[in-house]
Amino acid sequence: MPSKRRLRWAALPLGVAAAVVLAGCTPTELHGFLPGFVADGTPATNQTDRVAGLWVTSWIVLLIVGLITWGLMGWALVMYRRRKGQTGLPVQLRYNMPIEILYTVIPLILVLAMFFFTARDQTEIETQWDDPDVEISAIAKQWAWDFQYDGEAEDNSDAVWTMGVQAQADDNGDIDRDSLPTLVLPVDKKVKIDLQSRDVIHSFWIIDFLYKKDMYIGKDNSWSFIPTRVGEFDGKCAELCGEYHSMMLFNVKVVEQDEYDAYLESLREKGNTGDITDAYDRLSNLPGTGASTGAEEEE
Repeated sequence: MPSKRRLRWAALPLGVAAAVVLAGCTPTELHGFLPGFVADGTPATNQTDRVAGLWVTSWIVLLIVGLITWGLMGWALVMYRRRKGQTGLPVQLRYNMPIEILYTVIPLILVLAMFFFTARDQTEIETQWDDPDVEISAIAKQWAWDFQYDGEAEDNSDAVWTMGVQAQADDNGDIDRDSLPTLVLPVDKKVKIDLQSRDVIHSFWIIDFLYKKDMYIGKDNSWSFIPTRVGEFDGKCAELCGEYHSMMLFNVKVVEQDEYDAYLESLREKGNTGDITDAYDRLSNLPGTGASTGAEEEE
């Protein structure tokens, strides 16, 4: 019993010290120095806290495992080092059942726990809204982005859109951010983004949102989330997609609802209406489409 009492007294100052250290951390430090948080800790989306929590917790667990492993390795190096005057091999030990069970069960528990929390969070993040407030099609192409704000008509005839071009660098390599394609989102609204590719594999990545999704030609993906903070963010393609992959950039603006509505109206006034997702279909000659091939046309 005295030994347990001493252990409790030893743990108390360690717990107090840990609490003091954590209390002095900024939101950026508490979230593992990840982007997506402002000074008061407000996340960029309803999912940002979840992603950051999984990331930070995983690193803490791995760091503890590493420290214990390195400590045991250092202890073995010191305790079982060759002493002066010793020759030959040290006593060889085999089949220590308790130790073998220990180093089998503990890693298994860690793997299962990390799998559980990862699967739980991924399932939550990947759940799509059945009734989003806003549905947008993000269309990737070599090497830029088109954004279509889908309407309510079945044929999407009331949709509006913008078509972008790849980033242009000046002689100093600086990018004109104002000329980049811009995705506009309303704050505190359920947003569903349908991800499409027109050519090769791309990846949709809004950096501060802490999530990215691949875009395959012929197979659409979707991502649902709620932007929770007004602001401007950077987006890019996160999958090597060709010569100008590094220029496949876009802006993201999260705005209030009235500003979002005004933006869509400005697109209508420009005549950017209707469904554009089929206009650049490079799979028009897939089997079963009835489209003729070049060889058939020559015949």
